[in-house]
Amino acid sequence: MTATIQTLETADGAFTLVVDADGAVLASGWTADPDAMLARIHPALRPADVRDGETGAADAVRAYYAGDLAAIDAVTVRQRGTELQAAGWSALRRIAPGAPLTYMEFAAALGSPRAVRAAASICARNAPALFVPCHRVLRGDGTLGGFAWGLDVKRALLAREAGE
Repeated sequence: MTATIQTLETADGAFTLVVDADGAVLASGWTADPDAMLARIHPALRPADVRDGETGAADAVRAYYAGDLAAIDAVTVRQRGTELQAAGWSALRRIAPGAPLTYMEFAAALGSPRAVRAAASICARNAPALFVPCHRVLRGDGTLGGFAWGLDVKRALLAREAGE
């Protein structure tokens, strides 16, 4: 499988996307390190050939940073995981900007209110960050919790989505 990799500058730093030939985002995040990005892709989906280039998904990232928070919603993503992970990643895409959930609320939305650790794991294993907005899940006390791309990025994304 061939994929395109693109890095662009955002207000939160370098943002890299890996997009398959069908235009689906396989992985994305705030790094300029292509190896780090490729490592986040499930081995069954990891492309054998990766080329630098322009992606349509980058236009959605630019639009998001220009204030169109819904621009990321229509971008196709592709991940591989368990049935619960797939349900979780789908549920993350339904969390509205500016209305973050706690891990407990997220677990409840998946039908398993006690599965807080599983909910956190779903967020941690999310490869196409921003497009599957795992940054919209917080600790029970409202603090940020973890984020693969750093708490400063998570804080900035949440503030942007809250209109601050």
